[in-house]
Amino acid sequence: MKPYYITTPIYYVNSDLHLGHAYTTVLADVFTRFHRLLGREAFFLTGDDEHGQKVLEAAQRAGISPKELCDRMSVRFRDLWTRLNIDYSHYIRTTDPGHVTVVQAMLQRLHDGGHLYAADYEGQYCVPCERFYTEKDLVDGGCPECHRPVELLKERNWYFRMSAFQDWLVAHIEANPDFILPHTRRNEVLGFLRQPLRDLCISRNKERMSWGIELPFDTDYVCYVWVDALLNYVSGAGLGQDGERFQSLWPADAHLIGKDILTTHCVYWPTLLKALDIEAPKSFLIHGWWLAGEQKMSKSLGNVVQPLDLIDRVGVDAFRFFLIREMVPWNDSSFSAELLVKRVNTDLANDLGNLLSRVTNLAARHFDGNLPAATGATGGGALRQAAELLVEGMEQRLERMDLYGLLEQVFGLLRLGNQWMEQCAPWKLVKTEAEAAGHVLADMAELLRLCASLLHPVMPVLCTRMLERLGAEAPARDGLCWKERGVGRIVHGDPLVPRMDEEAFLASLAPPAESTTADAPVPAAPGKTGDSSSPVGEGLIAFGDFGKVKLVAARILAAQPVKGADRVLQLSVDCGEVQARTIVAGIAADHAPESLPGRMICVVANLEPAKIRGILSQGMLLAAKGPQGLALLDPGPVPPGTPIG
Repeated sequence: MKPYYITTPIYYVNSDLHLGHAYTTVLADVFTRFHRLLGREAFFLTGDDEHGQKVLEAAQRAGISPKELCDRMSVRFRDLWTRLNIDYSHYIRTTDPGHVTVVQAMLQRLHDGGHLYAADYEGQYCVPCERFYTEKDLVDGGCPECHRPVELLKERNWYFRMSAFQDWLVAHIEANPDFILPHTRRNEVLGFLRQPLRDLCISRNKERMSWGIELPFDTDYVCYVWVDALLNYVSGAGLGQDGERFQSLWPADAHLIGKDILTTHCVYWPTLLKALDIEAPKSFLIHGWWLAGEQKMSKSLGNVVQPLDLIDRVGVDAFRFFLIREMVPWNDSSFSAELLVKRVNTDLANDLGNLLSRVTNLAARHFDGNLPAATGATGGGALRQAAELLVEGMEQRLERMDLYGLLEQVFGLLRLGNQWMEQCAPWKLVKTEAEAAGHVLADMAELLRLCASLLHPVMPVLCTRMLERLGAEAPARDGLCWKERGVGRIVHGDPLVPRMDEEAFLASLAPPAESTTADAPVPAAPGKTGDSSSPVGEGLIAFGDFGKVKLVAARILAAQPVKGADRVLQLSVDCGEVQARTIVAGIAADHAPESLPGRMICVVANLEPAKIRGILSQGMLLAAKGPQGLALLDPGPVPPGTPIG
């Protein structure tokens, strides 16, 4: 069988990733893990988009080269995917030499095939979206996507004869009902194609925008970023570099995208592939947006939720679970911290964690963890029957890419298990009919084993711990069925998913107040919050005062001496922002400049900038003075910008 090949869009490196990007990538990871669980080889491609005007302008604002910005942001993106336990097969960057070679080869093929021509064009251009629009496309005079102002541009460019493939694309969509999912998006694309299809501008003049892949047949131009980006799906699969791998993977089984890039993927991409004589992908899955209030979460709009803020507070698996459980892929979903708490407490702490805790506690206390066969007789066999029906329909749900529906069924099964647990009351039954109580607990343990196996692609770490407590093996294809001997020796432990305190969680997400000289903490009065006669009690401050200090992990990028100052160094540090910060620190006596680049440090990030030795210092690092001199406090292997609290 052909390996399952799934992709995410590649993400712009002009600024940090947000909840929407995390959702798409977690979704792809979960699909990949499900297919591997079913015994199918799977290839998962993700990466970052490093060319174009937005990237160039972000680099200019940061005062660095575009490549330096790309290198910095690419590391940060991959740090986030590592934190989210994303198990991608290949990570592509559009500045990779192999990708550049493929793009130029494909452009040359299009040119040689007569699919490109040069012409003058005048139109409304949106810089953030890097797209031309006609007057009728505009909404209130602005970009129809990001609603920002557009500018009138007139220039000579190269065009792809996309209109020549309009009839073919309509016929292909109509002949393949699942080419675009959901069908509402399919109908949207077909509606778009009822109008004459314009040809696609595939170049940008170097005089205006030079950060891109040069056209091989006209060196005055670089490739339009969207053409460059779309070709990552074939270059990342090995086209032009590893022919055997490409032949085994292509066509892609699923391109996961958000609805804002529907036209580029479902119109531009198939027509480009047709012109290149490459088979179209099998399917596009177009998911909705995560909304902040009533608006789409967007880097351009600045209304984003940062994934790291949530991962650090709820845990990776709970965060992954919330994303997959909460959004029906076809619809938009509004994010709220209250909703996250409710979902974790209801599904994970109550339905799953509480049932596991009760079963393992009773099994360990009354049966020394050794239960009889799980016959499925509990509830007259209804429990086993429901489990078998769920597994029977699982692959069909995966084919429809309906993870939301699959998880709904799993938690419906868990709720059914909780109901039967209450009805059978094995904690009472064990006092009079120990054998019957053992069979009830065995059925519940088998139900939990099966649910843990089904949930493993969503929450791999948590479900592995759950299976270990149940004495079960790692999930595998032959374990996705009811087993009478499905579990070994059971052990009891602390709650798998503790209930969240909503009030404390909401308070932890509140931004710290800005620290100023006037707001500096003052020592506590003796007898109020501490004993002033004790070194521990001296100078105590209130919790609220400490909350004003914003501590983050940072990575030193460069260090150099300060002229005329023997004790201080000028550091360039990455604090998790697009632009590096300058910090002047009195550590020269203990640390040579060449020993510092790459070191992780802790930084006070919300100090008012101050001039030190004529240099504006934008923060302060933390160090401890010991017998060997100043030791820089190291937060450990976490991404720059990670809060320290």
